[in-house]
Amino acid sequence: MSRHYYILAALLLLIFACSKDKIYVASALDNELENVINRYGGTDEFILPESDDYQNIPQDPFNPLSQGKIELGKMLFYETGLALAPIHDVAEGTYSCATCHIPSAGFRPGRPQGIADGGAGFGDNGEGRFMGGLYDETELDVQGARPLSVLNVAFVENTSWNGQFGGGGVNVGTEALWSQDTTTEINHLGYAGLESQNIEGLKIHRMVVNKEIADTYGYTSYFDACFPEYPEEERYTLETASFAISAYLRSLLTTEAPFQLWLKGDHTALTDSEKRGGILFFDKANCASCHREANLGSNTFYALGVNDLFQNAASFNTDENDPRNFGRGGFTGEAEDMFKFKVPQLYNMADAPFYFHGASKESLREVVEYFNLAIPENDRVPANLIAPNFDPLELSDQEITDLEAFLANALRDPNLERYVPEEVLSGNCFPNNDAFSQVDLGCN
Repeated sequence: MSRHYYILAALLLLIFACSKDKIYVASALDNELENVINRYGGTDEFILPESDDYQNIPQDPFNPLSQGKIELGKMLFYETGLALAPIHDVAEGTYSCATCHIPSAGFRPGRPQGIADGGAGFGDNGEGRFMGGLYDETELDVQGARPLSVLNVAFVENTSWNGQFGGGGVNVGTEALWSQDTTTEINHLGYAGLESQNIEGLKIHRMVVNKEIADTYGYTSYFDACFPEYPEEERYTLETASFAISAYLRSLLTTEAPFQLWLKGDHTALTDSEKRGGILFFDKANCASCHREANLGSNTFYALGVNDLFQNAASFNTDENDPRNFGRGGFTGEAEDMFKFKVPQLYNMADAPFYFHGASKESLREVVEYFNLAIPENDRVPANLIAPNFDPLELSDQEITDLEAFLANALRDPNLERYVPEEVLSGNCFPNNDAFSQVDLGCN
């Protein structure tokens, strides 16, 4: 045998004997994708921290993360036993935070609009929820905009479509507005957007937390362990429940999505079509000009001229005058902010077929085609407010297919069930506990 053969054999043995890491060979597509990502700071900028990497998960300094707090929040988020202030007694204990943020639906509703109090049924993925028979439409706990996903929400500084929650970030300078609305007065406490919104959200969604409830269900010791710095009379409240739920939500990171694996060096994690789609995302399609942060979202607001939720036939209790239709402008009252909505994160968007604040598109392909044509569909939105970078992309059919593949597959974490508890301490069915949902969910 030749000397070169022995050298090659020795090198191969060295690779396999001394390293447990897989060796991936980058293709031309991999190199091109890395090059376009480098325009936005490089691949490291888009790698999400692991769910237990508390040092690197963005968090509210008033609410430092801990495993115990996350575990408590994980149960409270699904706890139907907190639904104790419904409009009608029949709905008591029948809904939870997860009613409108369903894990299998990408932590969004499975239908165009979420229904908490007053809703019934689940279906297979939340799509089967309907208005309960004893409820009038005006009594339903519904919102005039489609709920945002809570995945990767740790990277969202000011929450909701209009960014109204949180005293920092884009809300610096809006202090005079906070006391004009009972929901945003919470910003004066100085908490981050997520913690602030969840305190108000528990109220809005007609939930109750107190010492008696904690004792009844067995949560008291959890609150004691997580919040020893609070006096006992302040320890079992909407605020501490919000802090626990917010800690849990900050741990919801899509680290097992194929794109995340690719960013960490596994070049086999994406198909060629998905790689081409990623190149388009960061280059020709210009998606990353807005979806530019680690969660592929940003704390910025744009008008895209999409239809509002009241224009969707499946919506309840909303109309053309709903302030949520006006996006950021509905909060600030400024003319230049009207119809501008927050740039959402993009992971697991394929898990539920409704998109934009008004659920006006029902597939990711429709979304890509809307951006490709760049023709606003909502004639209520003035042309001068439409985002200046909302221009035709001139993508071919194959490019549309590739970009759709990147959005639908490369950004889909297939294992979100790891974030779901095995049970809640009340023993109730979850995320819903009404009679119809119990049948759909196999709880009875």
